[in-house]
Amino acid sequence: MKKEFIIERQGKSFVLYAGLLEEAHAQGLKRIETELLQIPTPENGHVAICKATVQTEKGTFTGLGDASPENVSKLMSLHLIRMAETRAKARALRDAVNVGVAALEELAEDEPESTRTSEADSLERDNTAEFAPSTEARAISARSITEKQLNAIYAIAQNSLNMSREEVDEKCQSIYGHSPQELTRWEASRFIDMLKADRVA
Repeated sequence: MKKEFIIERQGKSFVLYAGLLEEAHAQGLKRIETELLQIPTPENGHVAICKATVQTEKGTFTGLGDASPENVSKLMSLHLIRMAETRAKARALRDAVNVGVAALEELAEDEPESTRTSEADSLERDNTAEFAPSTEARAISARSITEKQLNAIYAIAQNSLNMSREEVDEKCQSIYGHSPQELTRWEASRFIDMLKADRVA
């Protein structure tokens, strides 16, 4: 796993979804499929649940992801299904590429330290628990791509690399698992750097 995809916060390590996806491609990713198991409704507390199946040359791996207004940022509360899907894919990808630390996208938002039990603390030491991220980490995860970044992505790709919008979307999907419009600011910055590197090459 490249160091650029690992974030250190308060002595803990978090991996970014983009890094898991890149590593999976490097290890022979064959397919990623997702299934919506529960649509968020008032009756179920607005909890979305998704299942992800990842197949690589090493085998097939699955993961479940949930999202609700209680465990996502206010911004992402409008995209519960998408967040549940991303969390499910992150968990399946972690098993597929043998990464033990939690993905930043998996983490519950604003989890108070006082609610953690000794059992959770033990799991945390084993790098398998879902840690409450720092304010800075939450900001990195939640902030959406800016219009300026989105315009830059298409401008660089089209003007310097002769890529169509469809080709840009496909490239972004293959790297991050979603379209440019759905990137976070951090992902958008990394994607722009990749496009610039391709232009220089």
